[in-house]
Amino acid sequence: MMRIEAITSLLEDGKIDDAMSNFEEVLTSGTDEEKFLLAEELFRFGFLDETKKLLEVLLQTYPDEGELLVLLAETELELGDEETAMLILERVNSGDAEYPQALLLMADLYQMNGLFEVSEQKLLQAKQLLPDETIIDFALGELYSHQGRFTDAIESFEKVAQQHKEIGGVNIHSRLAEAYSAGGSFEQALDYYEKALGERLEINTLFGFAFTALQAGNNKTAIEKFEELKTLDPEYHSLYLHLAHAYEHEEMLDEAFEAIKLGIKQDDFNKDLYYYGGKIALKLNNEEEAEKMLREALVLDPGFTEGALVLNKLFLKQERYDQVVDLITNTDINEEEEPQLAWDAAVALQNLEQYSQALNKYQHAYTFFKDNKDFLSDYGYFLIEEGKIAEAAEILSILVKMDPMNVEHQELLERLTGEF
Repeated sequence: MMRIEAITSLLEDGKIDDAMSNFEEVLTSGTDEEKFLLAEELFRFGFLDETKKLLEVLLQTYPDEGELLVLLAETELELGDEETAMLILERVNSGDAEYPQALLLMADLYQMNGLFEVSEQKLLQAKQLLPDETIIDFALGELYSHQGRFTDAIESFEKVAQQHKEIGGVNIHSRLAEAYSAGGSFEQALDYYEKALGERLEINTLFGFAFTALQAGNNKTAIEKFEELKTLDPEYHSLYLHLAHAYEHEEMLDEAFEAIKLGIKQDDFNKDLYYYGGKIALKLNNEEEAEKMLREALVLDPGFTEGALVLNKLFLKQERYDQVVDLITNTDINEEEEPQLAWDAAVALQNLEQYSQALNKYQHAYTFFKDNKDFLSDYGYFLIEEGKIAEAAEILSILVKMDPMNVEHQELLERLTGEF
């Protein structure tokens, strides 16, 4: 075994050429035990081609040895050859001690290829063979979480948590927190996040804790945890938008806007930050800043419907009707997909005295808003101004049926019907 220890020492010292020279000696003249031990070490160091050579030599002598087949399959997986790995795993005999491990690897492969039912079958088969093996429960929990089967995932992870806090570097309490949170059980999730963070501070877990607190309506806790995360890792881009939401829910609009600005410094290509910043600026009555941010969102995405709609409403409020028309003309948003733009354009064109075009927009929007009282009111008054009395009376009739208590509409309809 001295040669294996020597090769391992050379690899640890970075003396690759010397190690590979000794590798060739083991490959050609080493004992079977030396070859296997060296294969394990080389796999650990990532020398996959050399690992494969050793295992293939050994399999010529021991063609049905499960331990060799499983390690070779793992090697093929690391090399990116999933098909060959699966073929190798299928060679492992069901009575072999390594068969459960082969089933686990097959389950991983099937899951990677979206064959979740087959993956579950392999894991349950392994569970029958080793009912007390928590690594199988962990694998089932991971599979169920991936499928969105959070109740099943929780049941599996709970079994693991009875014996282990961590498997393969994964905190089990963190996994339970994620599953409870994704399933909508926020309070239970927060308890497990507390446990997970008490065991190890990890920024993704901290983000999950803060985000779950936000979902649960615990805004102050969410703010506290997002701020802690911001201090630990200011480049964690996802936190800023959610932090702003938490501040807004607490009516702390200045702090929300400041969070957005800090987020933009970290991620200035995030249209959602600009969009939300624009909405917060409107709440702060800072229309100039709102316009600036909303325009920036549309520069990043000319087809950003939500941004265009909010900016349009600002222009309509400011009676900047030419800007409304210009915005609609110069975006990539289709009015068929967002008919509100047609309604906005109709109002703007009406005020710009471009009546023919306004009528076209109203007629187009009517298809989508014929049950909307506000739209029908705009359309009806426009038709009256255009002298289209019969059409206006038809719209007013619909309004009166929708709201019989509206005296203004009733009186206006009576006057219109008396004119023709």
